[in-house]
Amino acid sequence: MNWYLQSGKESDVVVSTRIRLARNLAGFKFDLKKEEEIEKLEDKIKNSLFSLGYGLKFLKLKDMDDVTKMSLVEKNLISPEFVLDETQKGSIIINDEENICIMVNEEDHLRIQVFSSGLDLQNALNLAIEIDEKLSKLLGYAVSSKYGYLTTYPNNCGTGLKASVMLHLPALLRTGNMRPIIDTITRFEVNVRGIYGENSKSVGDMFQLSNKKTLGISEKEIIENIQIITQKMIEQERSARKFLAKDDIDLEDKVYRSYGILSNCRKISSEETRELLSYVKIGTDLGIIPEMDDAKVQKLYLYTKPANMQKMLGKQYDGIEREIKRAEVIKSILEQK
Repeated sequence: MNWYLQSGKESDVVVSTRIRLARNLAGFKFDLKKEEEIEKLEDKIKNSLFSLGYGLKFLKLKDMDDVTKMSLVEKNLISPEFVLDETQKGSIIINDEENICIMVNEEDHLRIQVFSSGLDLQNALNLAIEIDEKLSKLLGYAVSSKYGYLTTYPNNCGTGLKASVMLHLPALLRTGNMRPIIDTITRFEVNVRGIYGENSKSVGDMFQLSNKKTLGISEKEIIENIQIITQKMIEQERSARKFLAKDDIDLEDKVYRSYGILSNCRKISSEETRELLSYVKIGTDLGIIPEMDDAKVQKLYLYTKPANMQKMLGKQYDGIEREIKRAEVIKSILEQK
């Protein structure tokens, strides 16, 4: 089963973990533009995959249909900017489980990414480093003794590591505690962003937390800092949930109203689904809805997103027809035993 359909450690609050390493190959210009240079880089990378292992496949974005590309964005496997790049110079290296996804020719030659459900920073980092060390021997990186791994944008130099966790924080938002907490944690060199990273907004009470600094700090220090702050966020969110749960009728009413709309709607937008699912998830995590479990929640989050819904159904839909099909998909998942 793919990682994004599973539950992990602290998954009532931490939806997922991502480790990303920015790397560039020695002997190539950064931010390649010319087709012949891109092909030369791709050939060198593709020739290394057999030795690398992990069951990886090399796929060019220009060979994918739009729905497939957007389905990868919805899973947070690739960035929206990567897909929207009109030059279509990018590619991905991915395994069947999709817990490994390497972006080729995004901002850097390689963006090595490892994903996991729940809070799993150290294990994800260990796998990323394992892949990174193999690729380094096979490809040869651009490295400076002073600045560490060299990247297209200087703010990613040094370790080139971005460690991030996706958090579900509905109670902190509803108790009005989210803003002061964000103001506090950003002082500790941590970014708090929306579901799709930089310049994106929170959707369904989801926030992405990641390190700011990559230079002058070790990988171990980055992971420890994110781990500590994430644990504090978990404690704060659980405390806020207990506070909300004191008014049982009010919270249960909101949870069951959300569940009722999802169960009985005949058409529904993606945006409304996200908002209602936030209440359904907290209701499931707190045991308010005995009919629900984590597996159903994970399926609802994935298969109600436009591209992944259409991938699952094997057909493209527009406008009102898509909203009707989404309601049918929701009912089908809720009825699963």
